[in-house]
Amino acid sequence: MPSEHRPPLDPLTTGALTLAVVAVSSSAPLIAFAAAPALAVAFWRNLLSVAVLGPVALTRRRAELRSLTVGAGRRAGWACVLSGVALAAHFATWMPSAQLTSVAAATALGATQPVWQGLIARGQGKRLPRVVWVGIGVAVGGAVLASGADFALSGRAFAGDLLAVAGGLFAAVYTAFGERARATVSTTTYTTVCYGVCTLILLVLCLAGGLPLGGFDTGTWLAILALVAGAQLLGHSMFNYALRRVSATTISVLILLEAPGAALIGWAWLGQLPRATALPGLALLLVGVAVVVLGGARARRTPPVPTTVPADATPLSD
Repeated sequence: MPSEHRPPLDPLTTGALTLAVVAVSSSAPLIAFAAAPALAVAFWRNLLSVAVLGPVALTRRRAELRSLTVGAGRRAGWACVLSGVALAAHFATWMPSAQLTSVAAATALGATQPVWQGLIARGQGKRLPRVVWVGIGVAVGGAVLASGADFALSGRAFAGDLLAVAGGLFAAVYTAFGERARATVSTTTYTTVCYGVCTLILLVLCLAGGLPLGGFDTGTWLAILALVAGAQLLGHSMFNYALRRVSATTISVLILLEAPGAALIGWAWLGQLPRATALPGLALLLVGVAVVVLGGARARRTPPVPTTVPADATPLSD
């Protein structure tokens, strides 16, 4: 079974990944701060992101957008659309899970994304080195330990646990479709279509659930704007940019670094001091991430292959 061949990492991709980890770490503290339903926050962060990226895509990527609807481009177009569906499903399952089960359990079960990502890669015929699987196991175990997951036995908590697992699965599907789309589609075009589809689905869910989409206080709107600029444009979009050179499995493991980052921000901003028992889990998480990244780099030491991704000057317009 063939292994995955990718061009080597460059400083721009490394910088994008570092920026993405820092940016997504602000997500949980900002959502906790915002006085609005979580799905409404998710709707606005996607809608405003499309408002920023859409004009760029329509002016600079109009031909590419059209190409996604005809001929061979339809396959990439469907990958963009299905990625948006999966992203909306992730928001719609993981966010309610934290209200049905404990936040710790929801975080731990959502952290199973790298496991699902590895299984999806396996199903696609990609061979993951054994060391990568070991790193995934260590990283996920560290995330569970760091979260202090307390799995309850009530029916309500069990439903929340199932939703959290589904949230991790849909996050993996979102990244897998993004990896496929990014093989031939620029970041701006992909994220515009993906976030646009996600926005429409979240709008329907919010309206169907009777969730308010306005009337929030100034602090909440500022938190939403910070989520757009940080977690969405500099977080998700930078991870999507890096998918050209980094596998979806490695991206999923790197996303776990959001846990220590969010803990630090929550401590500095919201005064939420991490439990002492979380420190060993965070250490295991970092070790697991290092194992996956180094193991993936070793497997990637093969001659680069040509890509058909359009070249752009900057990641956000890539």
